[in-house]
Amino acid sequence: MHGFHQGCTVIDDLIDEIKPDLFLLQEHWLTPSNLNTFEHRFSDYFPFGSSAMSTCLESGMLRGRPFGGVITLVSKTLRNYTSTIHCDERFNIVKVFDRLLINVYLKCSGSNNRLLVCSVLLADIWSWRERYSDCECVIARDFNTVMGSNDAVALRLKDFVNSCSLVRCDDLFPSQKVATYVNLSLDQCTAVQSQNTVTRIFDQNDF
Repeated sequence: MHGFHQGCTVIDDLIDEIKPDLFLLQEHWLTPSNLNTFEHRFSDYFPFGSSAMSTCLESGMLRGRPFGGVITLVSKTLRNYTSTIHCDERFNIVKVFDRLLINVYLKCSGSNNRLLVCSVLLADIWSWRERYSDCECVIARDFNTVMGSNDAVALRLKDFVNSCSLVRCDDLFPSQKVATYVNLSLDQCTAVQSQNTVTRIFDQNDF
């Protein structure tokens, strides 16, 4: 989202045009006390997620720009078919019917202990996946890495995809790959085949 106020207009447009049942969002930048902003703005959805700034605010005043946060929005028409499974600073999990939906945001390049945090997080995610092995699994995320590179996190993610017999959705439809990040003011964009490649991951058994 690059912040709630920057990203919410795109959500408004998508709701007007196609009314998705689900949104899996990263980088809303809201503090814990402001998470209810989602419910007020998008009244047809119920939010499930967290702020990435809880620990930071507990130690004092926030310095620098806000950061992180993952939120999953589920249409209220699906409330009776939805279970909230797990909520963490960097990922949350909801179950809708027999689908396990995992929303992930990883540390960006240059962060302290980035590879260690990534490895622990992936292990944690897969432990939840195994608990719900009867469900089909979708992982939507911002991995903050170039998947085709030799970056340590990219290599760890590639190993995770292979060892867990997952399938990258962007590889299923290569002709439909488009930029996943666009900044008009800076005249920058990032193509899906390099940055933030894994938009969704499915179990191979789902096909």
